[in-house]
Amino acid sequence: MAVRLDDMDRKILGQLQEDASQSLDEIARKVGSSKTPVWNRIRKLREAGVIGRQTVLLDAEALGLEACFFVLIRTSEHESEWQKKFLRTLKARPEVLEAHRLAGDIDYILKVRVKNARAYDTFYQALISEVKIHNVTALLSMEEIKSTTLLPL
Repeated sequence: MAVRLDDMDRKILGQLQEDASQSLDEIARKVGSSKTPVWNRIRKLREAGVIGRQTVLLDAEALGLEACFFVLIRTSEHESEWQKKFLRTLKARPEVLEAHRLAGDIDYILKVRVKNARAYDTFYQALISEVKIHNVTALLSMEEIKSTTLLPL
């Protein structure tokens, strides 16, 4: 169920999405409030589950992870045990940045970040050795046009 947010909550969340390392004083100044009310709102938003963990964003290419593949998976398996094993396998693979179960002809889509095509093949071989998959199609992203963690408020 969606949490009800007012304009001040949205301003605070916008600031946190832009740069969560800002001081409370900076955020309060930018949203036109004082420190204590902003802190109380942030605390309530955390308690409500609107704000999750805080982290930093790393540059994949600067770390040598230059290849981004979108992996389309079709499976002929739909049993609970297969699905549990598949999900455990995905969660254990650090190359998998995102995994989504889909409606339609494709069962799952993965976003995989690796050094190059050879590293992708190593990932692929490990994946299919751990879990039975009917069909895998890998699409190499030639250019990242837009990538954001900012949710529309």
